[in-house]
Amino acid sequence: MIKVVGLGPGNKDYILPIAQKAIQEADVIVGYHYYFQFITDLIREDTLCIGKELSEEEKRAEIAIEKAIAGNKVVVIGSGDAGIYSMASIVYQKVAQSGEDIELETIPGISAFVAAGSKLGAVLGHDFCCISLSDLMTPWKTIQKRIKAAAWGDFVTSIYNPKSAKRYWQLAKLKSIFLTHRNPETAVAICYQLGRADEKITLTTLGALNVDDVDMFSLVVIGNSQTFKYKTHLITPRGYLDRKPQSGTEIQQASFKEIIDHLDVPKFPKDFLWAAIRCIHTSGDLDYINYISASQNAISVWHNYLINGGTIVTDVTMVQAGITKAFTTQYSNQVICLLNTKETLELSEKENLTRSQAGIRLAAKQYPDALFVIGNAPTALIEIADQVKQGVINPAGIIGAPVGFINVIESKERLKTLSIPYALIEEKRGGSNFAAAIVNAAFTLDESAHYF
Repeated sequence: MIKVVGLGPGNKDYILPIAQKAIQEADVIVGYHYYFQFITDLIREDTLCIGKELSEEEKRAEIAIEKAIAGNKVVVIGSGDAGIYSMASIVYQKVAQSGEDIELETIPGISAFVAAGSKLGAVLGHDFCCISLSDLMTPWKTIQKRIKAAAWGDFVTSIYNPKSAKRYWQLAKLKSIFLTHRNPETAVAICYQLGRADEKITLTTLGALNVDDVDMFSLVVIGNSQTFKYKTHLITPRGYLDRKPQSGTEIQQASFKEIIDHLDVPKFPKDFLWAAIRCIHTSGDLDYINYISASQNAISVWHNYLINGGTIVTDVTMVQAGITKAFTTQYSNQVICLLNTKETLELSEKENLTRSQAGIRLAAKQYPDALFVIGNAPTALIEIADQVKQGVINPAGIIGAPVGFINVIESKERLKTLSIPYALIEEKRGGSNFAAAIVNAAFTLDESAHYF
């Protein structure tokens, strides 16, 4: 039987009762000789204590296996928690390689970063990580990758093995990496000899951190972007005081802001960008910015048209339903869809037209100045585009977003040749929800001033 026991950061008060019991019952205790001073009053007189050097972790594991095979109750001690940067890993590995049937148990302890968290008060209140700067067994390239990830991810970060006689430059490099992602005023704590007689904690900031104040007996804790100092404490908010119910409008606003953060805003006209943001929000796909086209100032022109009560004609009821009723009520707009009328059905049968095409043909006669919004049927878009091209009508504009495989691209290519305001979803993409989203963007164009 081998128990790998964590002793905590060094003070007897930090050694858990379960760890004390394991030490008192041990026939053999193996560990770094420096650690035995913390458990002298727990060790039985007949217990064999085997102390090794700091770099002899593998040898300690081999001795523990040898003594366990001989029938002893063996304890392997380590500082902090036995499973965190301590002896559990190598002991378990060596037992697995040996093929011996040895019972294993890990007895937890209070790790240095947990002790630091309690001393500092509440610095570990949100997501955190630990990184060791020791490159004895981990390539620096790997360590640096983890440093960048922690800095970019805004984790509270505890730094183990920050410095030694031969490892004197790594902490300075870590600081420079963190400063590319964090404010220089980010809270930092240097925790020296935690839990021991010489314990000392220094609070500073990332920008003011003096790496020469850190040694091998120190643990460095870097707060996240929300961590703040209160008296001698560091507090990382979890978010309890910021919680409040979010309305649909607030959720939408937050979504728009996140979309904007991913776009090259100066590259696009603002009215086009506002329509694109609405379509991206509808799709959940940032790449939709590449599939939206519009003639110059089209959204701005439609904004003025709609807030002055302009009429909207749609090819299908799904587009009609997708246009926000609060807007049409506010500005007294008619939203016309003749898809399901008796006249449309009769014309469809008489002229061998799709119902969408027939409905649009009838609507064009009744509302020739309307904004035509096609979200489903390419035949409807072909019908209205052909009428504009032939000079039969001169509408306020056309939004073309039919979706499918037959005549879809051809219908949109027609639209691009017209000299009236237009917007479209390229290729075979589109749908009623996108057509409605562009109309809603035109209604709300004034809101875009709050975002860019």
